[in-house]
Amino acid sequence: MNTIVILIIVLALLMVLSGGKRGVSAFFTLIVNFGLLFLTVILIAGGFPPIFVMMFTGITILAIIIYVGNNNETQTNTAFIATLLVLAVMLILIVPMNYLMQIYGFSNEQSEEIEAFNVAIGVNFASIAIATTILSTLGAIAEAAIAVASGMEEIIEQGAAKTVQELRISGRNIGLQIMGMTFNTLFFGMFGGNLALFVLISKLDASFGYYANSKIFASETMLVIYAAISVVLVIWVTIEITVFKTNKMNIAKKP
Repeated sequence: MNTIVILIIVLALLMVLSGGKRGVSAFFTLIVNFGLLFLTVILIAGGFPPIFVMMFTGITILAIIIYVGNNNETQTNTAFIATLLVLAVMLILIVPMNYLMQIYGFSNEQSEEIEAFNVAIGVNFASIAIATTILSTLGAIAEAAIAVASGMEEIIEQGAAKTVQELRISGRNIGLQIMGMTFNTLFFGMFGGNLALFVLISKLDASFGYYANSKIFASETMLVIYAAISVVLVIWVTIEITVFKTNKMNIAKKP
């Protein structure tokens, strides 16, 4: 516990020194989001529907991530609308796919850790899996949306794009760079988080089929794929919203 406190203090100092007021806002955002996630656990354990709890906390976390520390209202509004639209689309995709995959609950590799506990706790693990999947994509889509919105807004202010089509192309170029970095982050995060398990399974001389069909590997892979799809969607939606707003403003300026 003392080590965690020391690391938190180091993180706070570095954020303040490097970002100033924005660093303070970012650290405050981190603390608030942690509290919201803790509240999510309490509400779900208390019997509230996991999906509805996820929607409440997810939208709140998105609003905090996007609006706190960002002063440009145009960028933040565009990013927030885009993330909400993508969140709705991903919910429509995730719900049937999770039921089809049957990857909710604990895996066989985790059975030893929970065998001393009673898992008959009256909680719908399928709904929890959906909520977990949605929450795991929030950070990626919010980051991608605000990055694309900020980049395109900078292009508009500098007048680098003469036409709407040029603005759309510039947005796609920004999105391609973000996609490459985000996909690598998601993949290495998944692989690094389960490296010890992969080494253990390899030492047991398990086949590749065992890897591919194990619940824990399938669930982690699905999380990465969901996040990747959501990033692609939010980049595309953010570009189109920005282009639509810009085109509308240009039409309004004409006599």
